[in-house]
Amino acid sequence: MPSSISTTSERCYLIAEAGVNHNGDPELALALIDAAASAGADAVKFQTFRSEALSSRHAAKARYQVETTGADDGQLAMLRRLELDAPTHLRLQKHAALRGIDFLSTPFDLASAELLLTELALPRLKIGSGDLDNGPLLWRVATAGVPLILSTGMATLGEIEAALGVIACAYLGAQPGRAAFARAYADPAAQPLLRERVTLLHCTTEYPAPFDQLELRAMATLTAAFGLPVGYSDHSEGTAVAPAAVALGAVVLEKHLTLDRTLPGPDHRASLEPAQFAAMVQAVREVEAALGAGRKCPGPAEWPNRAVARKSLVAAQAITAGELFTPANLTTKRPGHGRSPLDYWDVLGSGAARDYGEDEVIDP
Repeated sequence: MPSSISTTSERCYLIAEAGVNHNGDPELALALIDAAASAGADAVKFQTFRSEALSSRHAAKARYQVETTGADDGQLAMLRRLELDAPTHLRLQKHAALRGIDFLSTPFDLASAELLLTELALPRLKIGSGDLDNGPLLWRVATAGVPLILSTGMATLGEIEAALGVIACAYLGAQPGRAAFARAYADPAAQPLLRERVTLLHCTTEYPAPFDQLELRAMATLTAAFGLPVGYSDHSEGTAVAPAAVALGAVVLEKHLTLDRTLPGPDHRASLEPAQFAAMVQAVREVEAALGAGRKCPGPAEWPNRAVARKSLVAAQAITAGELFTPANLTTKRPGHGRSPLDYWDVLGSGAARDYGEDEVIDP
């Protein structure tokens, strides 16, 4: 049975988002796979589209695309320069396998979904935020039954529920339609299927995304609202946010990778170069190790330090056998292998069982 990313996994699934940072050059795409593998990513992800199926002649560029690629043409012309054909996809998939890294891609149209599901037979697909309400695309990938990573940038909770309704309806084999989607999502039989196959990604759809608009705590909101595994697609600059998302429970982390942030193209500016990406991976793995299992007890490294850092009851001055312990002759000092300072008040007023020299630890 296909499964979503596990919420109990000890390791976050790290996706190097190559996206369109190959600038339409297959050799650059191969180099991005090498960089992702060398940096320690679990997967490298591209974007699969047919330009004419994705954008009309009238679609304008987003603001960040104008800033990074100019305003001379529209989306369609830009996308044509970034499109990779089917043979190139197969070549990239084979190279990723040789490098021991998962190959993923995001389809942006039905024909591209067919390519990924049939010719490449990908075991998992990522659906971008822009297609959260693309009913036909959601329906097609859901009917394939493969696990889905569903990005939720720009979306409300209601829109996310509607998208999950489309997927649930396909899982249940019902006829599609608005009312059917709502019924399917509410059907108790659908919820286990969604939990098994769908992982949600929180993200802020801006490149780069402002820090004060990242809303990392929304991951907890998604978990509470839908009961599905939740990850984070990080469009912020730098490496600081990704480990924080993992500390907050992200089971998947996606971050754009480029070989050079100064290259022309829409996404390079919001991407990490290979050395930065490797540093982020290391930071994430260190955070995962630091999270632990939630136990509060002395760890193996702490036990030897207890006797050094804690204190015992000791003689503040010389004490003779039978002499009563008083605040004047009894105090607490290191080391901590003797009687606990918590016994201080119980010992006061009792008689010494033997002679003690100054600083000698009082017997238990």
